[in-house]
Amino acid sequence: MALRKPEFGSEQIARPGVHPLAMFSDHFEASVFVAAPPEIVFAYADDPARLSSHMSKSSWMMGGGRMQTELDAGRGQTVGSRISLSGRVLGVNLSLDEVVIERVPPERKPWQTTGSPRLLVIGHYRMGFEITSQANGSLLHVYIDYALPEDAPRAGWDFC
Repeated sequence: MALRKPEFGSEQIARPGVHPLAMFSDHFEASVFVAAPPEIVFAYADDPARLSSHMSKSSWMMGGGRMQTELDAGRGQTVGSRISLSGRVLGVNLSLDEVVIERVPPERKPWQTTGSPRLLVIGHYRMGFEITSQANGSLLHVYIDYALPEDAPRAGWDFC
């Protein structure tokens, strides 16, 4: 499957805190067949609270911590909508803000970090999904383009 990169008009690149494509040095992607039509798959994947639900519960994967998702009035489901995550992982306070940069139901939706994310293993990222209709279902393709963190945890970060 050919991955279609989101098209950025001047308004997206000029938006304060939104970083251009060139800053992402690494890429990961995965695809899975889902036995449901694209509209159903998109409706599920379009909900940021569902996509981040694995981080909302304390687990070994989250280093005993968890993240809380906050949505603006667009609920992460309109272009320009803001999504914030914050919490504690491995005793470190983490936070990030994201903005939806494109939304084409039931085909694709990318979003990316804005501002200065406070993360441990990655820095700024653009993440998204694409859905292709298949016989008896859909192919869900999820990807992330990311940069390594600008800084390691440093003075000023709140440890336990």
